[in-house]
Amino acid sequence: MAMRLVQINMKARDDSALGRFWAEALGWGISSEAPGVTNLEPEGFVYPDPVAVCIDLVVSSEPKTVKNRVHVDLATTSVEHQEELVARLEGLGATLADVGQGDVPWTVMADPEGNEFCVLEPRAIYRDTGPIAAVVVDCVDPRAMARFWGEAMDWTLHEVTDHSAVLRSAKGVGPYLEFIRTPDEKTVWNRVHLDLRPYPSDDMEAETARLLSLGATPADLGQTDIPWTVLIDPEGNEFCLLTPA
Repeated sequence: MAMRLVQINMKARDDSALGRFWAEALGWGISSEAPGVTNLEPEGFVYPDPVAVCIDLVVSSEPKTVKNRVHVDLATTSVEHQEELVARLEGLGATLADVGQGDVPWTVMADPEGNEFCVLEPRAIYRDTGPIAAVVVDCVDPRAMARFWGEAMDWTLHEVTDHSAVLRSAKGVGPYLEFIRTPDEKTVWNRVHLDLRPYPSDDMEAETARLLSLGATPADLGQTDIPWTVLIDPEGNEFCLLTPA
């Protein structure tokens, strides 16, 4: 039994407006499964497929107060492409952001609601990922996160050090999942979190029990009468276990 990272859940004051920004940024299509929910995925995409990690924007009135612990890195193919993408994103409403990164070759930005993301300089490792190079999670202990997430999902662990852990779909497609060591402590619930989905033949209760045995714990965010299960990883990051599909 194992699961797949299928989407990023991002809270938004205005899911429609923020959805339009990210759809333009990524070149993806827009749909909606319910009022207050905007779904983004590549044009022609058949969900779920590891070639892409989709984005769900869900309306929330709670304000963003701290730097997100989960963000996306965008891929570029050349220095010129990086510069062009930064300029285009600024035209769409993004702004340059300072999170203490110092002098680095990538560009840190914030979307129109303040969610941080990075536009990377060209790197060979990300040449075939699509527009999202990596989904990045801040953490205290990359090795511990590699153990948990490596067991939780059927993704392949590519590298683990004291500084970072890197996973990718075993099919070798789509973005990477990276856990990066950071001194920042988690203080509030994550406005951006990961959604996992079991395979069609898997049992939801069995998968939940397996995750709990690996070190996850149940989470109570006030959810009621929902078909998915909200859990917390060993460092306190909320994530959702969706129904098998």
